[in-house]
Amino acid sequence: MPLHGEDAIASYIVKETGSSVLLKAKDIDRPLSPASLTKIMTCMMAIESGRMNDVVSIPLEATHVEPTRAGFEPGEMVRLRDLVKAAMVNSSNDAAFAIAIHLGGSVDAFVANMNARARAIGMYHTQFTNPAGYDRGLYAGNRTTARDMMILTERAIRYPEFNAIARLDRAVFSELSVGKGYSLRTHNKLMDRYPYTVGIKTGYTATAGPCLIARALKDGKDMLIIMLGARTDRWSLAASMFDQGFGGGPEELQVAVVAPASPRRDTVAAASVVPASRVLAVRSRSQESLKRKSVRESATASVGVIHKGGKRNRSMAKSSINARGQGLKTIRVHGTASHIETVVYKSGKKGDNRKQQLAKARERNLKNRAALKSAKNRDFRKLAIKSGSKQRQVIKMARKGSLKRSTADVKSEKRRTGKKEALSMSRKPNRSPNG
Repeated sequence: MPLHGEDAIASYIVKETGSSVLLKAKDIDRPLSPASLTKIMTCMMAIESGRMNDVVSIPLEATHVEPTRAGFEPGEMVRLRDLVKAAMVNSSNDAAFAIAIHLGGSVDAFVANMNARARAIGMYHTQFTNPAGYDRGLYAGNRTTARDMMILTERAIRYPEFNAIARLDRAVFSELSVGKGYSLRTHNKLMDRYPYTVGIKTGYTATAGPCLIARALKDGKDMLIIMLGARTDRWSLAASMFDQGFGGGPEELQVAVVAPASPRRDTVAAASVVPASRVLAVRSRSQESLKRKSVRESATASVGVIHKGGKRNRSMAKSSINARGQGLKTIRVHGTASHIETVVYKSGKKGDNRKQQLAKARERNLKNRAALKSAKNRDFRKLAIKSGSKQRQVIKMARKGSLKRSTADVKSEKRRTGKKEALSMSRKPNRSPNG
């Protein structure tokens, strides 16, 4: 049977801004997807940055998003203020991503800042995964509560520029490099249906369903409505809630005073908001650390159980403890509890000693290798020296031999020359002076 009216809303709040009294509320701490209501945080952080006059070059990553989009092209130059208008009024996802990358340097860095800002203002049930409000696939786990969105909205409306943008029914601006014009209309149909409304933001995904944060001013009263998961006509229902809140409706609102959120309690509740991937990562790290535990820890726990049960029999009552550690065999210990503790301690100590021995063996092995390498180098040097000395000796001997040979040649040459001279003198003819 389909639900109607307020029963069809998963979570909601009706209150006057600035008051701690909730006029009407339902499941305000239930974690739900806020869809594009996420952009309130994105735009508030842009306003708080004080950089609204920055000229933003639209990054390629910002254009690869699903509808709704303003239709920006990569490299277009748009003021940050106009991106905030596009994100708030038209709920443009490309504008939200462009804001995030410009202010944070990357989407992940900006999302980390979003979560830090949420904790700082008291949004203890909130976990943002992206600046636009996606809640599936890569961005699964984007969660908040009606209470947290009330805290965020009351913080955002402190800024006059936020209020001026939130009440626009159309965002009109121009791209700065080529003058391309943009005219983006709001999705908030309550602006046309309820005369006292002043914005603020709509949202929708298949997971979240229709969502709405609306604000209305009448007779000096400033009313605020937060709806998450409104599987009904949210516009007519919001108008009816506003009328009741202003006192003009057929029913008086039931005042529900809800205690403020407790950070300690909310920390526990926020665990259910953490994405499954993060939970698995933490779980795997915990399992790895448990595997690295020594056998002494597991065995000592078993001994503690024996003592707690009162089984302190000092006789030879048999008790066995199976201790399995990393790289160690299963051991069985029989005897008294004190003896068990001693043996278990020794076994753990042996395991530690074994690790130390292995480390020392590795160190010795490295030293031996280094020494062997050094010895080989020394032997090579010795051989080189010996071969060099031998070569020098050969050269020396060759030089000596050449010297000896040259000396003998000179002597023989002298002997031959002397004989020739003697022979020529003996055969010299007799000549007269006048001849």
